[in-house]
Parts: sequence; structure tokens; C-alpha cells
Amino acid sequence: MDGVKLEHVTEEKDLGVISGEDLKWEEYNSAVSKANKIFGMIKRNFVDRSKETVLPLFKSLVRHHLECCCQVWSPHYTKDIVA
Repeated sequence: MDGVKLEHVTEEKDLGVISGEDLKWEEYNSAVSKANKIFGMIKRNFVDRSKETVLPLFKSLVRHHLECCCQVWSPHYTKDIVA
């Protein structure tokens, strides 16, 4: 590109999801881990665990972390499909 060499990187962060060169599922565990931590925070800090309380919290705080991942992930290995 105009005589400038592009830098070689082994991973890239896009929409909060870190993807590596081979695009295997193991690299997306950070997004899942973050979603689990936020859901754990919701469970620890809210006494009322009714559906009317937890569902809006889940949709607003947790769900988007998982949705960023699902566009890129398509299971190819049996271990990923079964798990």
C-alpha cells in the first residue's frame, strides 16, 4: 500500500472478541468468560432473582458479549459441537 509494508499480527480484537490467525474456538473463550463474570455479578448483587428482574439485566449486560462471538464461530470439531 503505497510502498508501506503491513504489520504482521497474530491476533486482532474486533467488537471485543480476540481472534487469532487460525480462528479456532479457543480464542473466543475471553468473550464467554467475560459474559460469565458479568452474569455472576448479577447473581451475587441482586436478591430478587425473578424472571422480570434477571431477564432485562441479562439482555442488557451479558447477551451482547455472546452475540459478538456467534457471527464468527461455526463449530468444525466434534469436541466443540458436543460441548
